[in-house]
Amino acid sequence: MGTPPNYLKDNKVNVLQRPSRSTDLSPTTNLGAKICIGNPAIKPTADIKYLEKRVKGNPKFSRYSSSPTTAAKDCTLRNSFQPGFVAGGDFVVGGIFPLHYNQEMPDRNSTYRPPPVKCNGFDPRAFRWVQTMRLAVEEINQSSELLTNHTLGYKIFDSCAYPLTGQRAALAVLNGLSEDDSPMCIGASPLLAVIGESGSAQSIVVSRILRPFRIPMISYFSSCACFTDRTKYPTFFRVIPNDDYQVKAIAQLLIHFNWTWVGLIRGDHEYGQFAVQGLLKELQGSNVCVAYQEMIPLLYNTQRALEIMQVMRTSSAKVVVVFSAEGEMTPFLRDYMMQNITGIQWVASEAWVTASVFTRREFYPYLGGTIGFGIKKGHIAQLSDYLQTVNPQRYPNNILVGELWEALYGCTPFPSSANHFPICSGQEVLLEQHSAYMNTSSPRVAYNVYKAVYAVAHSLHNLLLCQPGNGPFENNSCAQSNNILPWQLQYYLQEVKFNIAGEEVNFDLKGDSVPYYDIINWQRGTSGNIEFVNIGLFDGTKPAGEELVIQEEGIMWAGHQSEMPVSVCSPSCPPGSRKAVRRGEPVCCFDCVPCDSGKISNQTNSVECMFCPEDFWSNQDRTACIPKNVEFLAYDALGIPLTVISVVGASLTIGVFVVFFYHRNTAVVRVNNSELSFFILFALILCFLCSLVFIGEPTFWSCMLRHTAFSITFSLCISCILGKTLVVLAAFTATRPGDNIMKWFGPKQQRAIIFSCTLVQVVICAAWLIDAPPYPIRNTTYERSKIILECSVGSSLAFWCVLGYIGLQASLCFVLAFLARKLPGNFNEAKYITFSMLIFSAVWLAFIPAYISAPGNYAGAVESFAILASSFGLLFCLFAPKCYIILLKPEKNTKHHLMGKEKK
Repeated sequence: MGTPPNYLKDNKVNVLQRPSRSTDLSPTTNLGAKICIGNPAIKPTADIKYLEKRVKGNPKFSRYSSSPTTAAKDCTLRNSFQPGFVAGGDFVVGGIFPLHYNQEMPDRNSTYRPPPVKCNGFDPRAFRWVQTMRLAVEEINQSSELLTNHTLGYKIFDSCAYPLTGQRAALAVLNGLSEDDSPMCIGASPLLAVIGESGSAQSIVVSRILRPFRIPMISYFSSCACFTDRTKYPTFFRVIPNDDYQVKAIAQLLIHFNWTWVGLIRGDHEYGQFAVQGLLKELQGSNVCVAYQEMIPLLYNTQRALEIMQVMRTSSAKVVVVFSAEGEMTPFLRDYMMQNITGIQWVASEAWVTASVFTRREFYPYLGGTIGFGIKKGHIAQLSDYLQTVNPQRYPNNILVGELWEALYGCTPFPSSANHFPICSGQEVLLEQHSAYMNTSSPRVAYNVYKAVYAVAHSLHNLLLCQPGNGPFENNSCAQSNNILPWQLQYYLQEVKFNIAGEEVNFDLKGDSVPYYDIINWQRGTSGNIEFVNIGLFDGTKPAGEELVIQEEGIMWAGHQSEMPVSVCSPSCPPGSRKAVRRGEPVCCFDCVPCDSGKISNQTNSVECMFCPEDFWSNQDRTACIPKNVEFLAYDALGIPLTVISVVGASLTIGVFVVFFYHRNTAVVRVNNSELSFFILFALILCFLCSLVFIGEPTFWSCMLRHTAFSITFSLCISCILGKTLVVLAAFTATRPGDNIMKWFGPKQQRAIIFSCTLVQVVICAAWLIDAPPYPIRNTTYERSKIILECSVGSSLAFWCVLGYIGLQASLCFVLAFLARKLPGNFNEAKYITFSMLIFSAVWLAFIPAYISAPGNYAGAVESFAILASSFGLLFCLFAPKCYIILLKPEKNTKHHLMGKEKK
């Protein structure tokens, strides 16, 4: 074991200087001194001799001793630690169990010697664990395969589920085998290992006490992840999985059932603290949030418990995860039932999920449906028979057996003035309904105790089998069978590997065992009591994502419901919406916001809405992307009227053409230059018909045709009007004496003017088509919900050049006609040309801003409408007055009338 001199020296001085420490710590005083001086595992050193010299020569210690011998004689136990179970053997194993779950602290006014801490609330379940340890030791002593020619002894004490009492129990275990037989501080027992403790808080205290002596400790129920730190707990082992696996399992359970809004309750100890920290860490990045965290005080307080229950009652979280021991949960749940709170789905940690104290039928309305992770169960063949051998007749002086009878039968076999129970014989038969003690059908914690004892036995057996010269210690030495040191046994514990009931038991480098849990569901049994039903498992050795296996169809939920409870802060967002986190609240509390147009969410509780592909758009529910509607100026409500107007305009123009051709020899037709009139009518027919090219699905050819046909036909029309304007101006000018201008505006010259003016537009269009011709495009920018098929002009410069040239022709024609408007004549056509150019210019000036701002397919409609409007303007302004005279006033359609009118 080795000798830490500074520690021993300081410990001995402190012990001797403070012999009158308060009673609840009194075992520390004498038992500690006894260990340091009398333990044969510690050889006398210079430090001990130095201490003896100081004690002998220092007057401060005169009242205890004047010599080391006298000191040893006077070093008697000031207090004993009862109750417990003690049995002798060649090697002694300690045991510490929480035989009580509540404490009553003594008065500490220092005016009298305070009594020890009073333990209340006897726990038959823990008493069963004690008997399991005793059974295992007896089986090993009777075995012909383990520790032949050697026996195991034990010292078992109560920790009272409290760290301070656990400290006293640890120090009592470290003392000699029998305090009655060893009143002096000599002959300490050869303690090699300790089985215990259950609670992690108590195990931390006990482990720290055992650490200086290098005594290994095997816990059967302490699952705190903190014990994996080998620098702080170098001698700690356990046969229960590490809490890191439990919190991982609980986190997966919450995620599996989509419980995103849960409450956390823990005990006021390291087990609860580390478990909650581990769970919060495990839940990071998941959708699970914690609604509240509450702590049950270590010394149970009803007022504080009621405050916790009020939080549970008012919270919207219907799932509560509890990391607590059976001790503090027992009074808490009793108060919980008194408050008549229902509808809570409990998720229990392994510390209390299989506690038989909660199996009574009165607990079911409030705890039925509880789900949690229980440690692996096993089988102990002789346990049931062994438990029935424990009775007051066999142990007439054991207080614990009397308390067992009080808990099971409500009577006492050991009458006393302080006991208010009725007296019973102690011969009562233990029955199966005493499940708190007799439940051996599926032992879990008891099975862990059983494995821990056998782990010590197998390690000790392997140690004794060591062959000199082949040992693991210095110079290949083995441990001495008559002087085995605890740290030597620890080496074999670390390496032990054995099978028990078909299960392999071993420890990893951190002292942990295989991570395996049964998933337990509390269901109503046939007798009305709660039964622990296995509904799945968690195997920590499996790959990530495969550890949890649950049989959901076999679960009975809280309130005896077959439907899984819902525990969320906000209801799930349906497809078509996304979650919007509320400011200042956890991410589980959110509002559901519908997806914007063009975005979808096809899953529940989507965090973001996804954009649809370019050619798709969201449906009305925002749950799927559907192809966008393709729009163009089709033969529909907008295209059909334009088509009709275009055909009507072309028909009217043809009608005028027929009228003029039929009356081509009349004065009105001849005076107005019938050839140019026919050219204008032909151009107007083309203008009306070219608007039809703008209707229909745009193609490469139609896009090129619509702009070039429009520009060339209108250029032809305006060129003809320009030629007529020049002829009119020349004709009226030529009527003056001496003018001979008409020779420059004969038919050939007129045709040349029309051809040359139109040719310029043709050249511009040809260059346009060669360099950057118009082409069809799919416009998705103007209205994202639709695909608008339209024609891109290709070259904007060419497009505006075409329009600009037509505007230039119209402007020139307007100026010339305006100059000739007051020329004499009965039928001065210059007035009508001027008016027609005004209408034409007004239409196209209005067209430019309308075309630029028109959305999508409406741009084509605007252009088509401008063509039709300007064509009708030219048709009516130029030809309506002539047709009126030809058709309705034929008497005016004579040269005499026209000439007479001019003379007048």
